Amino acid sequence: MGDAVLKDAFVYLLAAGILVPLFHRARIGAVVGFIVVGAVLGPHGLGRWAHDFSWIQFITISSTERVAPFGELGVVFLLFLLGLEFSAGRLWALRREVFGIGGIQVLFCGIALTLAALGAGVDDPGLAMVLGFALALSSTAVVTQILVEEHRSLAPLGQLVIAVLLFQDLMVVPILLATELIAGGGGNVLMLAASALAKAVAAVAAILIAGRYVMAPLVGMAGSTRSRALIMAITLVVVVGTAGITRAAGLSGALGAFLAGMLLSETAYRHQIEVDLEPFKGLLIGVFFVTVGMEVDFAAVLPRLPLILAATVGLLVVKSAVNFGALRVMRVQKADAAEASILLAQTGEFALVVLGLLVAKGAVTSAEAGLLVAMVGLSLAATPFLGRIGRRLGRQLEAQAHDHLLAAGEAHSRDHVIIAGFGRVGRMVAEALEREEIAFIAVDSDPRRVALERSSGRAVYFGDASREEILDRLGIDAARAVMVTLDNPAAAERLVAGVRRRWPTVPVVTRAKDLDHARRLANLGVSGVIPETVEASLQLLTRLLTAIGLPETVVAERIADARAREEAGIQQPPA
Repeated sequence: MGDAVLKDAFVYLLAAGILVPLFHRARIGAVVGFIVVGAVLGPHGLGRWAHDFSWIQFITISSTERVAPFGELGVVFLLFLLGLEFSAGRLWALRREVFGIGGIQVLFCGIALTLAALGAGVDDPGLAMVLGFALALSSTAVVTQILVEEHRSLAPLGQLVIAVLLFQDLMVVPILLATELIAGGGGNVLMLAASALAKAVAAVAAILIAGRYVMAPLVGMAGSTRSRALIMAITLVVVVGTAGITRAAGLSGALGAFLAGMLLSETAYRHQIEVDLEPFKGLLIGVFFVTVGMEVDFAAVLPRLPLILAATVGLLVVKSAVNFGALRVMRVQKADAAEASILLAQTGEFALVVLGLLVAKGAVTSAEAGLLVAMVGLSLAATPFLGRIGRRLGRQLEAQAHDHLLAAGEAHSRDHVIIAGFGRVGRMVAEALEREEIAFIAVDSDPRRVALERSSGRAVYFGDASREEILDRLGIDAARAVMVTLDNPAAAERLVAGVRRRWPTVPVVTRAKDLDHARRLANLGVSGVIPETVEASLQLLTRLLTAIGLPETVVAERIADARAREEAGIQQPPA
């Protein structure tokens, strides 16, 4: 047993270190990479031939049951770290999103998928309802991981999505209760419901009380010893303990971990805890995705692959459409509703638990469950791609909603500066030009930022500055110069190349991320470019030379020499 565990751990770490980075470089994403690793190296993949070819057992993960607890622990850590980013005040501020939007989303999706199950041939209305509401829930693990990777968990869209996921976690109790009843659990329905509700409320209350009077003081005592090992040990006790409490009450263990993280978010040790747990979370959440992939049985899937693909696409389309309708009913902006509805379109891992219970009780056959398991696995694997589609659609809808901000008819302007990008650097340039009473016209791709700046009276327009027709509208023919402050290096290079091709006499000054980016821009023919890292270094050097007592003239001379050397280095090709 011990050797088998070590072998499985070795195969997983080898795959995590070699195969997953290849998926990441191909822009497929680590989530899909881990799921594919589980499908290929699991017992239903190459492991199927382990008895016939003994060497295969050394490159496969032989037992789903053995690694599943570690995967669940990864989900728990993920939600705990997410909880550290929240606070009780912020969660209370999201009560409309959690109970209002979350409740409407689950209700609408559950009803739609229940009707779909009845239409697909499920004769028992109760069984159709259980399947419909189980499939209505999304994957907390996959979606939150995507939001964390994109650094959007605290953005408005991220908080909306997380609020919906929190309500879905609360729905675990009634769905499990209904599953037990449908599968022949028996007993008094009202007594079972009252007991489940009482346990859930007691578990949440216990965590909230313990967080204030036990968890925080305990972590504080550990922190006073300045021992990182002791802080880590106490934190692990808190994480696993709260997850165990909610699991015992029939709730999601991830919900308990989230509550614990939220309660510890006010402590002084929050950032240290985040740093110490981050590596473990990444590896363990990877194990979870591997276990999801291991559920895919190729022998059962391949003969019915067209049906499974069609059913999965239908599921994603139905959930996306119903999610969008539910979010719009709650007056979520169209762009955010579109992106969130697609991001939440997959079916969560909780459906696998429900299917396991239904098979164990004989309510559904193994073949029927296998079809649904494959659909769940495919929808999870598709989530990173769905996220990109949703983000792109959201941007398009947001752009359409702000058509009135498009640059139009500015060609009459003369002797002005065009500022491409109006973030921190662009605004700083604009303020300097305003002080010198030099006219400028700016363009930015963030409609909210554009609306805010226009409300203050600035000539800022919405659009993609790298498109030549936008520059035409901004009156580039009569412009004194173009200042490029875009964050995206590729977009900046496209813009410079376009200006140099059509308007070669217009001076172009641009920011650069680093030396390599500056060299590429210099090769395109910009009038001036200095990497941000270089300019920051020169500023630091100025402060240092001044602080140690050098005269201002000497400081200015040394800085000028250093800047000249850096500018000369930009003109040289990379070594």
